[in-house]
Amino acid sequence: MLKDIYYAEKKLTKALGKMAKNATLGRLKEAFKTHQAQTEDQIKKLERAFGILGMTPKAKKCAAMDGLLDEADEHIGEYEKGAGLDAALIVGAQKVEHYEIAAYGSMRTFARTLGYTECAAIFEQIREQESDTDEMLTSIAESVVNPQAEQEMEDVKSGGSSGSRASGNRGGQDSEAGEDSSSAVSGNGNGFDREAGDEALAGAFTGDDRDGDAETGSPMGY
Repeated sequence: MLKDIYYAEKKLTKALGKMAKNATLGRLKEAFKTHQAQTEDQIKKLERAFGILGMTPKAKKCAAMDGLLDEADEHIGEYEKGAGLDAALIVGAQKVEHYEIAAYGSMRTFARTLGYTECAAIFEQIREQESDTDEMLTSIAESVVNPQAEQEMEDVKSGGSSGSRASGNRGGQDSEAGEDSSSAVSGNGNGFDREAGDEALAGAFTGDDRDGDAETGSPMGY
């Protein structure tokens, strides 16, 4: 699990730079850049945990992170610059944060159970940082991106922005429980798709180096 998340954080560092480059809202750009720097520091923390455990830092392919980042990358190619793309980026980033919150929570529990209290403290510190980032993204979505995305959809509906696509994200979660209440709105020049039947905010977004051996283990609560 440690090798898995080490790989995930290294890959996420690069992805956050691309997200920052493609985000439209200045506040969102800064959020991605801030978390990119934070992730680089988290990698160093993980390397310290490897040392405590007497292990050499080594990455193992994380299929989950690969999939989440591939999906986020698809949004960058599918959406035009604007609130719609910002919303899609927030959705992708929050999916990553929720995965990491669960992973670090489980790692903390394993470490405590096995008596590695210093490692447990490291994992808990990172988990809290991921939770804070998730909450910050929710705040940006609810206070700025959602209203802008809704306006973009109204423009499309009235024919004021032919061919453009707008989407909005509203994400919120209980970090300890891993509950996600994210929702999204999407539209295009031909009309609107209301997947969930909610007229206001409904629907959902749809859609290299690797080494190390596979590891298995039963999940623990976080």
